Amino acid sequence: MFDYNKALSDTIVGIKPSGIRKFFDILSEMKDVVSLTVGQPDFVTPWHIREAGIRSLEEGRTYYTSNNGIIEMREEIARYQERRFGLRYDPKNEIIVTVGGSEAIDISIRTIVNRGDEVIVPEPCFVCYSPLVSIAGGVPIPICLKKENAFKLTAAELKEAITPKTKALILPFPNNPTGACMRKEDLAAIAEVIKDTNIVVIADEIYSELTYDQPHCSFASIEGMWERTIVVNGFSKAYAMTGWRLGYTLAPQYFTVQMAKIHQFGIMCAPTTSQYAAVEALRNGDGDIEYMKGEYNARRRYVVKRLREIGIDCFMPEGAFYVFPDISRFGMTSEEFCERLLREKGVAIVPGTAFGACGEGFARISYAYSIRQIDKALTLMGEFVQNLK
Repeated sequence: MFDYNKALSDTIVGIKPSGIRKFFDILSEMKDVVSLTVGQPDFVTPWHIREAGIRSLEEGRTYYTSNNGIIEMREEIARYQERRFGLRYDPKNEIIVTVGGSEAIDISIRTIVNRGDEVIVPEPCFVCYSPLVSIAGGVPIPICLKKENAFKLTAAELKEAITPKTKALILPFPNNPTGACMRKEDLAAIAEVIKDTNIVVIADEIYSELTYDQPHCSFASIEGMWERTIVVNGFSKAYAMTGWRLGYTLAPQYFTVQMAKIHQFGIMCAPTTSQYAAVEALRNGDGDIEYMKGEYNARRRYVVKRLREIGIDCFMPEGAFYVFPDISRFGMTSEEFCERLLREKGVAIVPGTAFGACGEGFARISYAYSIRQIDKALTLMGEFVQNLK
């Protein structure tokens, strides 16, 4: 008899599914839920960007592109990065257009990690980093970021985590789920710790356009760090293009040529229509970014204010579109709090533990929703908290 257990990869079987899955299984069984769970802009992709994609279809641009993406798009990415963040990359040899930021993270990790290599992962963080490190044969080493440090990675924490086996550091800032940002002086302190090592840095900067108190600083712009940094970015968050599935990597040629092999054999190329739409976004989308960021900023302040009014302590996020309130005082685990809130009030938020064990005592609330929906959810949440007293 066929034994499926022997047919499966031990590595894949050993990886836990996303911590969000259990919660969403409950959510899927309920009706009339007010959800603040998804990290997806509630804006429709701006019309001029959609129109560019439509035009590419009407003109019959439905073929494969170059593996690394159409050169026109890579040139626009290079111009955009220099204009917005002062970074310089050769569009021919140092940029790969990927299927979303997730593929960019995957090929970055697989390119540098050998079996047994340690990769430092600051947590709480986006759910994919540690599993992808494990799939590549590496060992994820979590660093628990602290509320008292505004959820930033400190030089002291990093220094303590480095061992002779450390191969890479993931820098996920602006951060999902906390909204924390690393400023230039914070990044310079990290650079000082690793400058005499061979540690590679994967800087996930997908939320780089969504910072509210000061402009984003890329780790690759810190003196001496360009040579060891792979920058991941994309279009989902800044341009409300989640469904277009488009991201990219920026890295020195010696990284890029190797990442291109994985991309070439696993993906071939990113969607052609999406690439032509993205060219338009890069050329003429700065105003769209500023408008949406202004809306998010207003929601950010509103959500934090309302949470504090109902008695929930909340760190003021500096980036992305999430808040990460502290729910520890209610004497429940994060999962218990969120499950009770869902079942008793029909409000869905995400347990902090979905983003690593360090998220215990917290929950993630996305404000990528309308003020009306946010207001309804927080009113119900206030009633829930009042009943707990």
